[in-house]
Amino acid sequence: MRGVVAVVFFCMPVCGFCQTVRDPVSASYIGLGAYSNNHPDVFSFHTNQAALARIKIVSAGIYGEKRFLLNELGLYDAAATLPTSSGNFGLDARYYGFSDYNESQVGLAYGRSLGSKVDVGVQFNYYNIRIAGYGNAPALNFEIGTIFHLTDKLNMGFHAYNPVGGGLGKNDEEKLASVYSMGIGYDASEKFFMSIEIEKEENKPVNVNAGLQYKFLSQLLTRIGISTATSLLYFGIGYGFKSMRLDVMASYHPQLGITPGLLLVFSPSPRESN
Repeated sequence: MRGVVAVVFFCMPVCGFCQTVRDPVSASYIGLGAYSNNHPDVFSFHTNQAALARIKIVSAGIYGEKRFLLNELGLYDAAATLPTSSGNFGLDARYYGFSDYNESQVGLAYGRSLGSKVDVGVQFNYYNIRIAGYGNAPALNFEIGTIFHLTDKLNMGFHAYNPVGGGLGKNDEEKLASVYSMGIGYDASEKFFMSIEIEKEENKPVNVNAGLQYKFLSQLLTRIGISTATSLLYFGIGYGFKSMRLDVMASYHPQLGITPGLLLVFSPSPRESN
């Protein structure tokens, strides 16, 4: 019964006025370092493209989750970054669903610093929904972000996904939602970081994402947080070895249950894992 409820719940937006934005259940976990000076990684630009400006090395990462332990609700995300002398580039690809119903998005991002106090970024996306027997409904959209370095430890930023709207398919019968957010991050020390993000998705209540990260050792970190709109809790542990970091995490929804996930971050150059 729980499986039926979950599938119906997450497919209902397809028939509604506004198509929801499909993120990982624990999107706050994988993008937690966006507003940190000490802990950005390849997935940081998932939260705010301006975070690309602080990625100094070529890096890549993959993430997968089995949403509420249902095979039909699997979500997979791959990202890569490429720093250059004229700014940094990022590539993000996502897939959600199964053979009969799935959503995918491929995005190309760019971020750079405007002096020592401001970073900016933008990303262009190709978004597609496929339903067996009905075909595909693609859409082009963009997202934009900025981060202000208020002090050496305090950062604040703004992000907008699909700010100008736009429809899906040839006839624009269905609209892709717009999402706006404001985030603040504080590096209490080189080991401890905290972040809070206020997010408003179109036709949905305000959501607050709050998270903490602590490094027990240079190779070992833990993250914990909550998303208030669904009372969803997440927790994970990451271990760095050589040029990689592996995170094992899980989130818990009060009605729908547990979502396990795995994250792998890779950089060709040996470094301290973020």
